[in-house]
Amino acid sequence: MDPAARDYYPSGDLRVSDAERDRALSELSEALQAGRITAEEFDQRSGQVLRARTGKELTAPLADLPLDHPTAAGATPERAHRGAVTPITVGASVAAICFAAVSAAAALSAGPTLQQREVMQEMMSRQGLSIPLPPAPGFNWPGTIAPAVIAVLLVVLVIFLHRTRPDRH
Repeated sequence: MDPAARDYYPSGDLRVSDAERDRALSELSEALQAGRITAEEFDQRSGQVLRARTGKELTAPLADLPLDHPTAAGATPERAHRGAVTPITVGASVAAICFAAVSAAAALSAGPTLQQREVMQEMMSRQGLSIPLPPAPGFNWPGTIAPAVIAVLLVVLVIFLHRTRPDRH
């Protein structure tokens, strides 16, 4: 195999990093899974990779292996990170689901019964608070529409964050 084919590793006597050793181990693992090397060869070659200090030492155990897997041929750490989801996207997605559930529950709820409203008014009067009787049961517009609008805004935020990621090509 042409050493220039693995140009993502330092050439010659340049020092290698832990990330480059990890990539080389990944290539060896893929070769083992594909049946190109045996378990003993994998153990021997992975030991060489872990001890490698230079690009020449790192590419030697990989020299007879083809570059047929996309992660070995041209993936960079940035491209590998591309599929990762940011914590804000996960949080916004979870919040959107929660607000949608609250909105659905409010839409399906009939509200407090007359007896429940009278009990609440009595409890408040014992505390010295005078409040009017809550409204009769019906559709709770604010309790339904407000969480629904928040859920829609959070979904729009998730879409916006997904579309404007800086690592997108």
